[in-house]
Amino acid sequence: MSVELIERDLILESPAAPSLALSASRDLLGRIGSLETRLARNEREIDAAQAVRYRVFVEEMNAQVDPECARRGRDIDHWDIVCDHLLVLDRGIEGDTEDQIVGTYRLLRHEVAMSHGGFYSSSEFAVGDLVARHKDKRFMELGRSCVLPQYRTKRTVELLWQGCWAYALQHRIDAMFGCGSFPGTQPEEHALALSFLHQNAVARGEWAVDALPHLYREMDLMPSEAVNARRALFAMPPLIKGYLRLGAMVGNGAVVDQAFNTTDVLIILPISSISGRYVNYYGADAGRFASAS
Repeated sequence: MSVELIERDLILESPAAPSLALSASRDLLGRIGSLETRLARNEREIDAAQAVRYRVFVEEMNAQVDPECARRGRDIDHWDIVCDHLLVLDRGIEGDTEDQIVGTYRLLRHEVAMSHGGFYSSSEFAVGDLVARHKDKRFMELGRSCVLPQYRTKRTVELLWQGCWAYALQHRIDAMFGCGSFPGTQPEEHALALSFLHQNAVARGEWAVDALPHLYREMDLMPSEAVNARRALFAMPPLIKGYLRLGAMVGNGAVVDQAFNTTDVLIILPISSISGRYVNYYGADAGRFASAS
């Protein structure tokens, strides 16, 4: 599923599907120097984002894709058709817009998911139970995050989060969730970090989410007295560590994704839980990087 943030062609004619006919002024969500973040505006840009995903997930991380995707050099699944695609572009790169895409994130809004079969991560975690407990809240799923190696910097991370934050505000989102991934399919290789997450960040009560029973892998692999917090955080993928700093929780149990060669945990981030200093940093109206140059 989605991989760590700084490491992981059709448009439905449906009122619930995201619109790609967006004006330049309306969909620009942030800018830092030559980098900017906004939503994909057309099928060509989505195709280019899928090519970036292929470079990261398949060529770099050895994910498995079907023969047609391999032939085309694209990471594609049926969710792409209904999701919005957040892009980071480097305007300093010569060429077409499609050549300037250096990072991407896939966004699935609550009403779109409900109209098209549910959320992507429901294949690993019982997110349907979470949503059912919060009938008054609007959710957004984040997935397929990836950045090209040379752009795995603080600026790119800030812009991706700026884009997600601005998008969430625009659509009145109450909570975000998505999979954060550890490399490889052996949870035991990440015993320290997984144990720290289980002992310090597992969601309880109304926000609790379990891995599906037939996929559940234990996270609590070390006794608490053996878990050094500093070392655990150092060993954690940047996506997961970053969301913890924002105030996120994690689901109970990990899931091994053989196709993507990852061990996944579910990240749950209610908007109300986001640390005040981060809200102040990015702006309560998501305005910090909206016109920065």
